[in-house]
Amino acid sequence: MTKEDKLQKSGSDRKKRRKIGWFWPLGLAATGVAGLALIALRGCWHRRMSWPVRAQGRSYQVCLDCGIKRLFDEKSFCSYGPYRYDLNELAAWDRERREHARSTAERRSSQSAGSRLG
Repeated sequence: MTKEDKLQKSGSDRKKRRKIGWFWPLGLAATGVAGLALIALRGCWHRRMSWPVRAQGRSYQVCLDCGIKRLFDEKSFCSYGPYRYDLNELAAWDRERREHARSTAERRSSQSAGSRLG
């Protein structure tokens, strides 16, 4: 191997190292920017919820960071439903959900009673 071949090879090795060397910091920066964008778009993750509170005939929990509310079932001791800032919206959602479940149960029972008669 001649001196020129060694110089040419070492020059190409340096170029490869430079290209590879930029991938890691560039990937790290892209990951950081993507993480910041996710946090900015998502906002609060509602990880710190209060103990259940009872008001207006409903139990709910409040996020200690942002103040958003979520309904809470005392029997199964778990939260359910959407997150809302207004308790009246949550009450309306819960009322609609219960009415829909009741009408579906009535429809099923009337259909099963009709099939028994027929």
